[in-house]
Amino acid sequence: MSRSDPPGAGLDGAGPLAPGGLLDVLAIAAAVLDAQGRIVFWSPQAEDLFGYTAEEALGRPAAKLLVDDQEFERVLTLFARVMAGEGPYVGTFPVRHKDGHRLLTEFRNVRLQDEHGRVYALGLASDRETVRRVERDLALSERLVSHSPVGLAVLDTDLRYVLVNPALERIDGLPAEEHLGRRAGEMLPFLDTDAVESVMRRVLADGIPLVNRRSVGYPPSDPETEHAWRASYFRLEDLSGRVIGLAVSVLDVTEQHQVAIEAAQARSRLALIADASVRVGTTLDLDTTALELADIAVPELADIAAVDVLESVLDIVGVGRGTDAPPGGLAVRALAVKAARPTPAGLAADPVGEPAAYGADRLVTRCVATGRPVLVARVRPEDLPRIARDGQAARLLAEAGLRSYLAVPLIARSEVIGVLDLKRTDTPRPFDHDDVVLASELAARAAVSIDNARWYQSQRHAARALQRHLLPHHPSLRPGLEIASRYRPAGAAVDIGGDWFDVIPLAGDKTALVIGDVMGRGINAAATMGQLRTATRTLADLDLAPDEVLYHLDRITAGLDDTIATCVYAVHDPHLARYCIAGAGHLPPVLIPVDRAPELVNLPTGSPLGVGKGDFRAVIVDFSVGHQLALYTDGLVETRDQDIDARLQVLLNLLGDRPGSPEETCDLLLDSLHNPDEPDDVALLIARARPLAPDTGPERT
Repeated sequence: MSRSDPPGAGLDGAGPLAPGGLLDVLAIAAAVLDAQGRIVFWSPQAEDLFGYTAEEALGRPAAKLLVDDQEFERVLTLFARVMAGEGPYVGTFPVRHKDGHRLLTEFRNVRLQDEHGRVYALGLASDRETVRRVERDLALSERLVSHSPVGLAVLDTDLRYVLVNPALERIDGLPAEEHLGRRAGEMLPFLDTDAVESVMRRVLADGIPLVNRRSVGYPPSDPETEHAWRASYFRLEDLSGRVIGLAVSVLDVTEQHQVAIEAAQARSRLALIADASVRVGTTLDLDTTALELADIAVPELADIAAVDVLESVLDIVGVGRGTDAPPGGLAVRALAVKAARPTPAGLAADPVGEPAAYGADRLVTRCVATGRPVLVARVRPEDLPRIARDGQAARLLAEAGLRSYLAVPLIARSEVIGVLDLKRTDTPRPFDHDDVVLASELAARAAVSIDNARWYQSQRHAARALQRHLLPHHPSLRPGLEIASRYRPAGAAVDIGGDWFDVIPLAGDKTALVIGDVMGRGINAAATMGQLRTATRTLADLDLAPDEVLYHLDRITAGLDDTIATCVYAVHDPHLARYCIAGAGHLPPVLIPVDRAPELVNLPTGSPLGVGKGDFRAVIVDFSVGHQLALYTDGLVETRDQDIDARLQVLLNLLGDRPGSPEETCDLLLDSLHNPDEPDDVALLIARARPLAPDTGPERT
C-alpha cells in the first residue's frame, strides 16, 4: 500500500546509500555464468556466502566448484533448461562451502542475453535460514498489522500515509485508499491537527517516542458522541539509521472515556446535591432561597436557570398580585433568573418579580399540571413557541441557539408550588435521564426550603399586620405633652416579637405612657401583646397608681400560659409637672432635663409580669417644661457583641447632644443605635413637656 519513491529519493551529495536495506539483510549473492557454466562475474556477497574469493571463482565451472558429486547431474540438467529458455529455476539447493560444509541456499537462476545474442545465467542466492527468518518476520508483521485491534499507520517523512491497517480504517471511519498519500491533518479535521502534526514532527526530529497521547473529538462516523483515543508515535529507521518515516498506533478508548465521564458526572452530581444541602435555604426569605437554587443550577447543570413560583401560592403568602391565569393555563412569577453569561436567552426569561401567564399548550403548564419533569433533549424550531412565554421570547431563544430544555416541578408537601426551568445554549450535550434525576433531586430539596420560606413569609405578613392593627395611633399632642413614637419590626418573620407602646388619656388632663415587651416571637407574641395592651387600657381607665396597674397586670399575665413580659407604666400630670413611674423588669426610662445631662431614671426594677411576685414600687420624677422622657424596648440597645451598660452609656451620650423635637429624638436614636440585622424589634416612645394653655383646667373623662 506504499507509494513509490520519487526519482533520486534517498540520495545526497555524499555518495551512495550506506548498507542497511532489506537486500543487505538478505545478503543476496550474485554470480553470472557463461553458456559453458563458467563463472564470469562474482559479487562480494557471493564471496561472503560461499567462501571463495573472486580470484578463486572466476573462470571456473560453477558446478564443480559449488556442487557435490551426487547433485552434479541434476545441476547440469537444471542449468541446461534455464539456458534453453524453459524458464528460471527457483528453489532451495544445497551448496558446498569452501570450508567443506553443506549450505542450504535459496536460489533464483535466470537466463540473460547480451546485445550480441550471447546467453548467460544469472544466479541469485541467499542463506535459506536468513530468507526463512525474514519471511517469518514479514508474515508475522503483516498478520499483526492486519489483525491487530490497535489502529496502526505508517507515514513518510512528509507525514503522508503510506500504510493503514483495517483497525485504523474502522477508527477513522475511512477506507485505507482515502488515507494513502494524504497528510494526517487532512484526515483528522475533528482533532487539533496542528498539535497532532507538531507532535509527529518532534518525534521525527528527535527520535524520542511519545506514548499514550490522549485526544478527544467527534469523528464524522459518529458526530453525536465524543470519542477518545490514545496515540503513540515512533520514529522509523532502517538498519543504517536513516529516518524513513513514522509509525503511529491508535487505541480507541471511547468506552473507558465514557465510563470515566459518567463516574465524574456521578461524583459531580453527588457534590452538587451536597452543596445544595448547604447553600439552599440559608435564610427564610423567599427571593433569596429561589436565587440560591438558581445559583446552584448554573453552570453545573444548565446555562440558564429560572425559578418560577405559582401566583396562587404567592397570593396565600400575601405577596401575590392576584394575576389571573388564562383558561387551562397558569400564572407564575419568576423569583430568580441566573445565566452563565449574557445571552439573548436571558432576555427571553420572565422578568424577575413580574407575573407571567402561560397557556395550556406551554410546557411549563404541562409540568405543573402533571407534576412531572418535561424534557426536550434537542430543541427544534417548532418547539420554541411551547417553551417561550411569547413570540418575542421565542425569537430570542432562537437567536441564542437554545439546544436543550428541561422543566422540573417544585413539589413540597405533595403540592406543586412552582417550576425549575433549565436551558442549555452553550453546552453541546443535551439534557438526559441523569440530568432529569439530578434536577428533580435539587428541585425536591429546594422546594421544601421555598415552601418553608413562603409560609414563613406568610407568618411574617400576618404578624406584622396584627402588630400594625394592635399598635396605637395616638395623638401627637396631649395636655402638657408633645409625643412621638416609632416601631421597627425585626428583619425576619420568626423574630417579630411582642414589643408595644401605648398613650392612654386619663382624667384630669393626665396621660399614661406605656411601653412593654412580651417574651417570645411570632404571631403568638403579637397576640399576647394585644391582650396585655387591652388589659392595660382597662386598668388605666380605673385611674389606678402605676404600681397598682402593674400588680393587676402581673396577675393577668400569670393567667396566660407560659407568658412573661416586661413593662414600664408612667403617668404624667401636667398640673403637677411630674411623672409617676413604675417598672416590671424593664430597662429604665431616660430623663432628658433641659438644664443637666440625661440620666437613667432610678427606678426599682421589679419582677417581670407573669412571675407573680407583685414587687412593684412607683417613683416620682419632676418633669418641667422642655424636659423629655424616653421609653424604649431592649431591641434599641442590646447587641450580641457589646455589654448592655456600654450600650446604655451610648444612649445617654446621644441624648446629651440636646436633640430638638421628640420626632427628631426618635430618628436620632433609631438611626444611631438600631441595627436592622439584630433579631429583635424596637418600640420607642418620646414625650416632651410643653406649657399648658392658660385656660386649661383639669380634664374630666
